[in-house]
Amino acid sequence: MDKQQVIDLFMARGLVDRYLAQDMITSMETSGKGIAETLADFDIVSDKDDIWPVIASELGAELIDLGSFVPPDELIGQIPGGMARLHGAFPVNLTAEGLHVVLADPLNPQAAEDLRFALGKEIIIQVAPDYLVENKISEYYRGGNDMEEVLSHMEVTGLGDSSDGDLEAEANSAPIIRYVDQVMYQAIDSQASDIHFEPFEHEFKIRYRVDGTLFEMSPPPMNLARAIISRLKVMSNMNIAETRVPQDGRIVKNIGEKQVDMRVSSLPTQHGESVVLRILDRSNVNLELEVLGLPDEMYNYVTETIHKPNGIFIVTGPTGAGKTTTLYAALRKINTIDAKLLTAEDPVEYDIDGIIQIPVNEAIDLDFSRILRAFLRQDPDRILVGEIRDKETAQISIQASLTGHLVLSTLHTNDAAGAVTRLVDMGVEPFLVAASLEGVLAQRLVRTICNGCRASYEPSEALINQLGLSPHELGDKEFHTGQGCEVCGNGYKGRQGLFELLDITDPIRELITKRSPSVVIKQKAIELGMQTLREDGLRNIYSGSTTIEEVLKYT
Repeated sequence: MDKQQVIDLFMARGLVDRYLAQDMITSMETSGKGIAETLADFDIVSDKDDIWPVIASELGAELIDLGSFVPPDELIGQIPGGMARLHGAFPVNLTAEGLHVVLADPLNPQAAEDLRFALGKEIIIQVAPDYLVENKISEYYRGGNDMEEVLSHMEVTGLGDSSDGDLEAEANSAPIIRYVDQVMYQAIDSQASDIHFEPFEHEFKIRYRVDGTLFEMSPPPMNLARAIISRLKVMSNMNIAETRVPQDGRIVKNIGEKQVDMRVSSLPTQHGESVVLRILDRSNVNLELEVLGLPDEMYNYVTETIHKPNGIFIVTGPTGAGKTTTLYAALRKINTIDAKLLTAEDPVEYDIDGIIQIPVNEAIDLDFSRILRAFLRQDPDRILVGEIRDKETAQISIQASLTGHLVLSTLHTNDAAGAVTRLVDMGVEPFLVAASLEGVLAQRLVRTICNGCRASYEPSEALINQLGLSPHELGDKEFHTGQGCEVCGNGYKGRQGLFELLDITDPIRELITKRSPSVVIKQKAIELGMQTLREDGLRNIYSGSTTIEEVLKYT
């Protein structure tokens, strides 16, 4: 539930002033407590459950006692399980007026509107404590294959055969809405990073990526592909009549109490439009530098570097390596009242309070270089550039660093030393790179072994040889793998970073000025004590965090 909405409600009733409201928000950010507990802590209410009568009164709704409520089976069947969990909704009555439901977030009008649209019924909102709503949903909608349930109930008669004029009506039909909502819920519940809707000649695949690996969902009937794609385009405010050019959009979906932001991209293919949803779920991303898994010496170095008054700090790695998460965590670390922070991003992935964030918009020539030039007239202390893509952006970034600004950015290179030569290859003078660059952090994301089924094992000699290690170097080292269990399914659960830090010391600056190739810079950095990505991978293998296969795959 939106904490600001609840605070505004209590402010409107004269129970909280704006100074106390700010103190409460600060308290929630530091303590991690919810709005109900915080109101009780500040003695605004005597008990955390006392906020629900106030919310019910504001909505003109009835306050329901869910504690001992036992709904009949026919009432539970009014909302499919996936939809109940997706919207945080639980049915409590069915009358001639409509379906009476309690919501985990009763102040979110979109949930009720989505239910009304999908179910074809009038929705009457009633109020109950959010944790009781969640408990009831978990109790009565657990188990079963929700995707198969939705597929089996889809009314396919007449769908998939519409003309272009009827396509929007088909996209907004109840069966299509239910199916798309269920796909989103299942992917988000699995903590997926993206969902792929892919049309082929004889099938329509839906896949989602979890911890970097793609998994396939139960496919819908082929004749529903256009309707499903159109539904996604309607939700993301795209032009459903335009199928010849790529389009971009955005979907904001409330899943229970949390808001999930999805960036949508459509691409014309030989057999129809392919659509990818990139899921940005703040609740699954901890934007704190301390929890990224940096070794202590790297953490101390990064912390010291991002507090410097000027210079450039670059995070490098392939797409999906977690570069943006690392930079956001760094920004959070230096986001203080005495510093002005500006970011140029493509797109803005997460909103951070206290930071001015500007999205790149190529359609109006608002690119990184143009935004950067404008930044320098805004008197910033620290600047984040989403990516250094060209010579102009690189030169302005260096100019900013040399005139008293700290610049954070990313590059796509295979290792830390490669970032140096990439800047020189763009056309930046080596002496400027040497003068402005403070450090480069290369990173990868590898899957971690599931704690529930971790077991030691003896890897094959061929696998050991691929690591480039001898039996003497291994000693009595123990190796682990995941056996697969109900929690993980494949032996892995979650991901963590592998890191390689290049400190731009005087010997490295000298090599940069001489235009030395990246292999020479890397070798010199190793002589000076740099730990490579492979070495950090070995550290994680020996600690039992990940497997040999994962390290070989990404290093």
